[in-house]
Amino acid sequence: MKLYQLKVHEAHKLISDKEISSEELLLSVLNRIEDVEGMVQGFVTVTGDYARKKAREADEKIARGEAVGPLTGIPFALKDNMCSKDILTTCSSKILKNFIPPYNAEVFDRLEEQGAVLVGKTNMDEFAMGSSTENSGYFTTRNPWDPARVPGGSSGGSAAVAAADEVLFALGSDTGGSIRQPASYCGVVGMKPTYGRVSRYGLIAFASSLDQIGPLTRDVRDCALVMNAICGHDPKDSTSTPVEVPDYSSFIGEEIKGIRMGIAEEYFSLGINHEVKDMVEEAVAGLEGLGMEKVELSLPHTSYALPAYYLVNPAEASSNLARYDGIRYGFRYEDSESLLETYKKTRSVGFGAEVKRRIMLGTYALSSGYYDAYYLRAQKVRTLIKKDFDQAFEKCDVIVAPTAPTVAFRTGEKVRDPLQMYLNDVFTIPVSMSGLPAVSIPCGFIKGLPVGLQIIGKAFDEGTILKVAGAFEESMPFKNMKPAFGSYSRGGV
Repeated sequence: MKLYQLKVHEAHKLISDKEISSEELLLSVLNRIEDVEGMVQGFVTVTGDYARKKAREADEKIARGEAVGPLTGIPFALKDNMCSKDILTTCSSKILKNFIPPYNAEVFDRLEEQGAVLVGKTNMDEFAMGSSTENSGYFTTRNPWDPARVPGGSSGGSAAVAAADEVLFALGSDTGGSIRQPASYCGVVGMKPTYGRVSRYGLIAFASSLDQIGPLTRDVRDCALVMNAICGHDPKDSTSTPVEVPDYSSFIGEEIKGIRMGIAEEYFSLGINHEVKDMVEEAVAGLEGLGMEKVELSLPHTSYALPAYYLVNPAEASSNLARYDGIRYGFRYEDSESLLETYKKTRSVGFGAEVKRRIMLGTYALSSGYYDAYYLRAQKVRTLIKKDFDQAFEKCDVIVAPTAPTVAFRTGEKVRDPLQMYLNDVFTIPVSMSGLPAVSIPCGFIKGLPVGLQIIGKAFDEGTILKVAGAFEESMPFKNMKPAFGSYSRGGV
């Protein structure tokens, strides 16, 4: 096994036992990036020199006999909407093509305190608006399982580089499914924590009542380790919740017998591909075989989640993106004859088509005479969706569902039809609208393409989700499968 193929917990043991150094692990990862990045195109920026400096610092710390944390010396990537001091942060948008933040996102600071080693910033749909990474202002990331297909979005770059072994883990952000859906398409583990569990300080805002940062990892144990590092109250974020954070690693390997598993009929009927449905139903049967109790239930307002989301989401985007005016930072259109023309031309040239579409939709929904009819009504529907989950969790401990209605689709297949693109998030959006935690884990393959199983939990009960996910993962025979491309020495599908 190559060093870049190690999982986080495996690399941690080797580093702790001084069998490998952080610099050796980093060199393997940087060589891997050089080898396959031309195909994957997952990075906007590779921070090689910065990573070498941090790896040396980790090795010096170990040489002094200081305690080694579970992420010390571990190479990782950040989605390019998380601020990194003195390192380019673009949101994959031309309007921020030259933006270098003066401070770090809180999650980045927490990972650096652990001694983790940043190797780069990953590609994404511009300002996190999209489901395929085709809306990036720079280039489209490719799916490592099939380069002709998308990796999902908006955290497509983070999911792809994790799947391609270009880093040992990555962080993404999830507004309506932007961690879970690409995790499903790329065959990795992706968790959206409870809203308020992870600080949003330094996350460039898209839809502030929905955005949440979470990990993309190679297995559930690694997911728990990263969650331990990034979760917790942050006084710099007014939406951060002061709720105690357990040791998520302690849930891995625990018995799941007797845990009640809710199955909502709506998640198995709304446009789901029949092969995906069959695969998820097999996974449900597998969980029953592990001792979980199946509970049939209904989430009756599920079908309203998508239209409600696409009013709340653009409205908040319209407000948040008003700050990009070409005056204070980022791209500025220079050849203007007036201040008003500078505003117009900067935003017209700097923003891509999908971002402009959502700004216009959101501005319309918030406008005088339409606010009550659209935005306010969408928020009322959001409350009904949350009540559905509250009632469901009186009967069960977790809800199990598909992550996405299909496997990864071909690049260009849906780019001209925004409505079809939006439907890719039909099973993840209701969870986001309710602020609940959920994880996507691989549950099988269809014609060589991964299928994701979504496990949804009660607010701040990520531990139970990880317990169930870990037990399921351990029972799966394909848990070490890799995409068969590049310089892999062990098989794929």
